[in-house]
Amino acid sequence: MRGKRHCRALFTTVLVCLDHDRSLVIWPPRNLKLSTRSTSPPRCVVGCLPVLYWLPRYSIWDYGMPDLISGISVGIMHLPQGMAYALLASLPPVFGLYTSLYPALVYFFFGTSRHISIGTFAVLSIMVGSVTERLAPDRNFLVMLNGTNLTEVNITARDSYRVQVAAATTVLGGLIQVVLGLVKFGFVGTYLSEPLVRAYTTAAAAHAVVAVIAQLFGLSTTRFSGPLSLVYTLVEVCSKLPQTHLPTLVVSGVSMVFLIAAKEINSAISAKLPVPIPVELITIVAATVISSYTHLNDNYTISVVGEIPSGLAAPRLPDASLFEEVMGDAFALAIVGYAISISLGKTFALKHGYKVDSNQELVALGLSNAVGGFFQCYAVCSSMSRSLIQESTGGKTQMAGMASAVIVLVTVLKLGPLFQELPKAVLAAIVFVNLKGMFKQYYDIITLWRSSKVDLVVWLVTWVSTLLFNLDMGLGASITFAVLTVIFRTQLPKYSVLGHVPGTELYLDMETHREVPGITIFHSSATVYFANADLYLEALKGKSGLDISKMIIYKRRQEAKQRRRDKRAERRAKREAKRQVRHCQTIFHDFGEIDVTVYMAGCQMSVVEQLELGGFFSESITKGRLFATVHDAVLHCLGHQGTSTPSYEYSLVRDVHIYSSIEDTIWKTVYCFEQMNHVCKYVIAGDAVQHQTLRTLTEV
Repeated sequence: MRGKRHCRALFTTVLVCLDHDRSLVIWPPRNLKLSTRSTSPPRCVVGCLPVLYWLPRYSIWDYGMPDLISGISVGIMHLPQGMAYALLASLPPVFGLYTSLYPALVYFFFGTSRHISIGTFAVLSIMVGSVTERLAPDRNFLVMLNGTNLTEVNITARDSYRVQVAAATTVLGGLIQVVLGLVKFGFVGTYLSEPLVRAYTTAAAAHAVVAVIAQLFGLSTTRFSGPLSLVYTLVEVCSKLPQTHLPTLVVSGVSMVFLIAAKEINSAISAKLPVPIPVELITIVAATVISSYTHLNDNYTISVVGEIPSGLAAPRLPDASLFEEVMGDAFALAIVGYAISISLGKTFALKHGYKVDSNQELVALGLSNAVGGFFQCYAVCSSMSRSLIQESTGGKTQMAGMASAVIVLVTVLKLGPLFQELPKAVLAAIVFVNLKGMFKQYYDIITLWRSSKVDLVVWLVTWVSTLLFNLDMGLGASITFAVLTVIFRTQLPKYSVLGHVPGTELYLDMETHREVPGITIFHSSATVYFANADLYLEALKGKSGLDISKMIIYKRRQEAKQRRRDKRAERRAKREAKRQVRHCQTIFHDFGEIDVTVYMAGCQMSVVEQLELGGFFSESITKGRLFATVHDAVLHCLGHQGTSTPSYEYSLVRDVHIYSSIEDTIWKTVYCFEQMNHVCKYVIAGDAVQHQTLRTLTEV
């Protein structure tokens, strides 16, 4: 043990040295033998099951008590919210408690966020409610009363089928999330911008208000689905307002006043309290006690929760035949639930300095939904209110979620039947008051008007489409419009010319800063790719202050003129070269007539090229007449004087200096005559042979 502690201390010291002087220290040294046996699970296993990473390192002394207090506080909130939000899903309240239990246990093993609280949420509850109401409306479960022509709704059969619909939708949505997470599709949350998500939840809050308003007034209404369902429901509620049940309205009003006042007091003194006051739990306990002793259901016909079975329900396979009918709703639940959860998770991770894996979060949320669906749970995600409580009360790890699940488990097993006399109007009041935070999001309109008009348009389009087209079609329309705005933003970016900020290395908009003399700095707010390349070029031309098209046309005209001048000069040079070559050839032929052979030596390459250009060389005058030096030419002449003829003598007569009439080039002429047979070898050598000068050779 002492050796292990020493190694750990040394490793800590090495890390500190790395942080301070950026030096590289390798531990352990090569000559120090440590055990190569790994005590930690493989990385791939830890990535799929994050609990294996943090649970072995969990410190009870450091994290135990904060997580316990936080878990109890969140668990107390789960109880009223679970039962209340079940009303939005059109399910019996006990299934809201199940939804607060099983998914939280699954997330404990697979989640990477330490502070979000998984469970029921108003937006997803109302989305599930729209599915259950569409596939299991009251009119499908009407039964005839004995001996009369009257009908009533078979609530037991209706609720049983709605639970099946909700479970099937939840399992399918969870499977979609798992598949998307496995294929690394977590980046999809990037395209769900904050204005879109906030506008969507704001519109969903409006749907929730309309859904519970009938419970607040004690009305029996039909819940519509599809486009304009919100309008139809609101019209029906307004038409039935004269039928308001006054005792129910009184219970709702008293509950709302108490909740709002208590929450305001709780917020005012929260800094002085170790944990927040469980206002909602106090409300349902007080309402249950009052209802039990005053018999509100029997005396005033106030609707109550009714029977809550104790114990846990056995798992059941979902009805796969429903998958086809709920496919679109399941996909919408998967996307919205993930967007809400990952946004909250990343917010807390940034605040507390840890990382949330978006793909693993998608898998964890999908497994929470898929497994929960087998236990008759409906779709879950993180809750803003509970997550804030979990973080503010000192929660450190996912162990707080486990503690809250234990509180719910105890309630389901032992305390559930105690809430049978709880008025549903109290649960509706809890939902209504908890939506206050979402109503505050209407202030986003003012904020976005000042900051970004495009984001404001996204917010308004999302809000309107979700209100009018219902939650599933509204989400599709919102995402489509958001993607279009991304395309439009790349097509219409902001272009500017930058100027230098004196005394710094910064370059900002030139409207307020000085331009760098002789340099134009062009800035674009969008990435250049094939779709906006032409627009980028046009903006660059405009900001540079130059008419590029006219300048290009002028340049090309000047280049064409220069090419024509060059061609004319080339043709003149060719004609002159041919004329001079003809003179040179005449010189060679004239000397050939008197049996004098002419050689050239020391010619530059440009002279040779000019001779080739003028067609100087032929079968009679070959390049064999060219020599690199005068001496080479002389040796060639001496070596080819005809060995079959009688002996001869040669004499080097003299050097003749001939001055060119064009460039005053000095010519050296070395020639020799053979006395016998009158054969002459004539060598012309010069630093630069000019054809015009060769004519003077005829004067020699």
